[in-house]
Amino acid sequence: MNLFDLLKPEAVRVISAASSKKRLLYAIADIANAAYGIDSSKSVDALMERENLGPTGVGNGVALPHARLPELDRVRGVFVLLEKPVEFRAVDHQPVDLFFALFAPENAGVEHLKALASASRTLRDPSVCAKLRANPDASTLYTILTESQRTQAA
Repeated sequence: MNLFDLLKPEAVRVISAASSKKRLLYAIADIANAAYGIDSSKSVDALMERENLGPTGVGNGVALPHARLPELDRVRGVFVLLEKPVEFRAVDHQPVDLFFALFAPENAGVEHLKALASASRTLRDPSVCAKLRANPDASTLYTILTESQRTQAA
């Protein structure tokens, strides 16, 4: 699964700061609502419920928050570059500034896992992360995220 299949340009945002992990999850839910019409209240509840199971901060300033929602028909993504990193209980105990959130249908088993793997693979690449951090423009971020996979697929 490719990120350009999951992500709309309007679901990519740069946010100057978030005062807490909870506030950031609310911002992600609002972006998902604006880009895909996903109910903000349900999505933030689902994201927080998933975070309570274990943090989704995977290290190196990256987090992959995700949630399942029954009303969705396919996996959707939201990407946020946070200009001022926030504490996110990441595995390496470092603050996080790159967030790729996924919202999946409740029964999306393999599709959800493929989407998580794709986002993780992309954000494990130090050169991709460096480009993302150096370009605080949403349209440029979208291009970096989607072009890295188009190049690999070719």
